[in-house]
Amino acid sequence: MAVKSSRGRRRRGNGEINVTPFVDVTLVLLIIFMVTAPLMLQGMDVNLPETTSQPIRMPNAPLVLTVTKEGQYSLARKIVPIEKLQAKLEAVFEARDSKEVFLRADEAAPYGVVVQAMAAARRAGATRLGIVTEEER
Repeated sequence: MAVKSSRGRRRRGNGEINVTPFVDVTLVLLIIFMVTAPLMLQGMDVNLPETTSQPIRMPNAPLVLTVTKEGQYSLARKIVPIEKLQAKLEAVFEARDSKEVFLRADEAAPYGVVVQAMAAARRAGATRLGIVTEEER
């Protein structure tokens, strides 16, 4: 396809598709999905009924023990007092093939509180203890 310019010369039309707007929209959508994806992983809090059934074995799910900056311990998003932490961990380990614990401790958490969590995990029978950190920026 030829187009006549104002000077009388014929120039060829550009047969390429301009993909810049497509790339812009794609990048905006990618950023939106990256921001909203972690928010979609949150669940609803519900009160579950209590039963006497045997625990389900979950060999691949990681066990995360969290220590907050206030010195509270949580296991599976439930706050556990230090006096019951070892017993809870022992009960969890009975239902698991792996006795691996990942420790997530707030950087402002007191050192002694974090060490108590590690000691409770070891006494409960943890064979491996990993500490979760974030990558430096």
